[in-house]
Amino acid sequence: MTAVGAIVLTGGRRPDDLRLAVDSLRRQRGVDVDVVVVGNGCAPGGLPDGVRVVSLPEDVGIPGGRNAGVGHVHGDLLFFLDDDAALRDDDALAAVAAKFAADPRLGAVQLRVEPRDGGPRLRNWTPRLRVGDPARSSDVAALWEGAVAVRRSVFAAVGGWPAEFRYVHEGVDLAWRVLDAGYRVHYAGDVVALHPSHAVGRHGYSAYHGARNRVWLARRHLPVALGVPFVATFAARSLPMLLRRRHVRDALRGYRDGLRGDCGPRRPLRAATLWRMTRTGRPPVI
Repeated sequence: MTAVGAIVLTGGRRPDDLRLAVDSLRRQRGVDVDVVVVGNGCAPGGLPDGVRVVSLPEDVGIPGGRNAGVGHVHGDLLFFLDDDAALRDDDALAAVAAKFAADPRLGAVQLRVEPRDGGPRLRNWTPRLRVGDPARSSDVAALWEGAVAVRRSVFAAVGGWPAEFRYVHEGVDLAWRVLDAGYRVHYAGDVVALHPSHAVGRHGYSAYHGARNRVWLARRHLPVALGVPFVATFAARSLPMLLRRRHVRDALRGYRDGLRGDCGPRRPLRAATLWRMTRTGRPPVI
């Protein structure tokens, strides 16, 4: 039986949602699931017996919080679930484990996300430029981070989630590094996680982190000839989100800090990786 280490990240503000997430993991059949809840600057309570808690004394950011849970679970597969997401079916992780078992070059899998409250689907839940049918599976070059499985050996080899990012675009960075290590990144349209459709209102949108981390992606991984249009296309697409003067200022500050700040180690993507990204429908300029 495949062992899966499940890491649930919480900021302590959604105890009812957290319980739904944990219960959906404990119901899984056909796999051995080891669950840890990471309290990002909090000490979550009221959890079932057998669910361990790692309480971080301060908020280290979303990717850093996920990384903090990895050493506390066993299993060759890691599964990262946000506290406001939950697995729909009791055999979801068994289906994911079967995909990894069938292909040793599979590095990461994102689940399909559906609204649990009857609201609209969000565009960013499907990491394709042309969403099409959300139930259609395909290889991808980016990840929506709230329900993602990663082979532990691959996660270790590529260095885990980029803690420097704190919030926004960390799924792009991880996917690029998994691809560059020679593995596939897959969107599983046949395995479902449920999530509130009013997610933007719950999480907010950080114009600062969106801008800064987009520049950091380019600086970390792309040649200048691709990095400049990569940032420019994001700036153009994100303009409708900048509805207030404060958001414009935050974005400009993010671009400035993206150029000046320490973005972590530079790991230029291989030409073969850039071509694979383009073949999956996500050329590295968008």
